[in-house]
Amino acid sequence: MARSNKPVNPSAENALDRMKFEVASELGIAEHVRSSGWATMTSADCGRVGGHMVRKMIEQYESTLQ
Repeated sequence: MARSNKPVNPSAENALDRMKFEVASELGIAEHVRSSGWATMTSADCGRVGGHMVRKMIEQYESTLQ
């Protein structure tokens, strides 16, 4: 089965992009992303942003369970 980069819920794409920029600003790399784009970022920076996004999503989910 081929992998797809499409979100399971297409309407969530904008929310994920907002969250990505929010995390980038928390990490202090948002200005570089705005000026140069994601393609110029190192894989370490992109991984850091993705890791923080997953951490935030898990925290949000766990808070709904309580």
